[in-house]
Amino acid sequence: MSDSLFSAPVLSVSQLNRMAREVLEGSFPLFWVAGEVSNLTRAASGHWYFSLKDDKAQVRCVMFRNKNMVLDWQPREGDHVEARALVTLYEARGDFQLTIEALQHAGLGALFEAFERLKAKLEREGLFDATRKLPLPEHPRQIGVVTSPDAAALRDVLTTLKRRMPTIPVVIYPTPVQGKGAAELIGQAIRTASARAECDVLIVCRGGGSMEDLWQFNEEVVARAIADCTIPVVSGIGHETDFTIADFVADRRAPTPTGAAEMVSPDRMALLHRITQLQLQSQRQIGYSLNQRMQQLDYLARRLTHPGDRLRQQQERFGHLQARLNAAIQRAVVLADARFQPLSQRLVATQTRYLDLRRESLRRLEQSLRHLGPQAVLDRGYALVQTERGEIVRNSTELRIDQALQLSFAHGQADVRVTGIKTQPPTSKITNSTQSDVK
Repeated sequence: MSDSLFSAPVLSVSQLNRMAREVLEGSFPLFWVAGEVSNLTRAASGHWYFSLKDDKAQVRCVMFRNKNMVLDWQPREGDHVEARALVTLYEARGDFQLTIEALQHAGLGALFEAFERLKAKLEREGLFDATRKLPLPEHPRQIGVVTSPDAAALRDVLTTLKRRMPTIPVVIYPTPVQGKGAAELIGQAIRTASARAECDVLIVCRGGGSMEDLWQFNEEVVARAIADCTIPVVSGIGHETDFTIADFVADRRAPTPTGAAEMVSPDRMALLHRITQLQLQSQRQIGYSLNQRMQQLDYLARRLTHPGDRLRQQQERFGHLQARLNAAIQRAVVLADARFQPLSQRLVATQTRYLDLRRESLRRLEQSLRHLGPQAVLDRGYALVQTERGEIVRNSTELRIDQALQLSFAHGQADVRVTGIKTQPPTSKITNSTQSDVK
């Protein structure tokens, strides 16, 4: 033997199996394989162990719990299935096996191909574009439901709508959702709802099932009926993991029929809570604003010698208005259960208009008070004449020659003496001074 044979590394069994596993996993991408289930074992851990076989060979398979728990059906001995798998090697025993990622009944491959072909076609036509999807109404006046009248999905939808907003009427457009010809009937029900235009939003729903059970919602006639519908459409078909063509065309997709009902209906309790919050917030804002204005009036009243009575009347009036407004808000909240939305909008608008009017009234009053104040008169160029004892002189007949006087201007004062007295008004208009000669 050559020396190179003796120098080659010697592999352990575990090293060999690990290298073989890496080669297998790196050589085979994720793929589909068809066969018959045999030797099926469901372990206590939740994992499934079985073989897939045909008439000439078989291969061991494992489907771990986190994968098989999403299936809505259970395979049995002898079932013909299609498995999406990865090739691997169980190193501990050196067993070649498949790790199953997904499992479906045999024959679904053709359905998937049809699904993908229709999906690509409708996508090219723009039926999935977000720009064509209609927004859902925030507060629908009436809700339509397209489904079977005997379906559990309908009961779930009605129960949810009653819990969230029992005052919204519901119109049911009955149709079979499974079986031969059901797709045409579903499409017809959707077109009927669109033509009647009596609802603000439409739910198209059914419960969960296999791909064959949900296939009616993968038909083109249903997709085009949804696309042509003038009413916003919410699909709630199957479970969260189920996707149909109808889901892609609908304006919104819900994971379940119950989710669809929640999506289209406002929560009554949440709205009432919001109205209460708005009421409290409005009361605080109004109270704060009125308190600020009354403080301003108090400040002006302290600066002015008159008209004090008028200021007090305004303060009392604002107090009465505040009490009346609080009482009106309280009465409005009592009626919110039946008329919550219009009342909420009217309440906010009324409060805004009322505050605007009160602010404008207060602004005009403040301007008037400032205009009438003594300082405003002095600012226009007039002077205040007082004797040495502080008495105000209103007539020249009250003066005497050489009498000491004090003149108060808008800014500053002056001490003067009377040098002459005129009891008749002068021929020219006198402004900003008394009718006496002073120096």
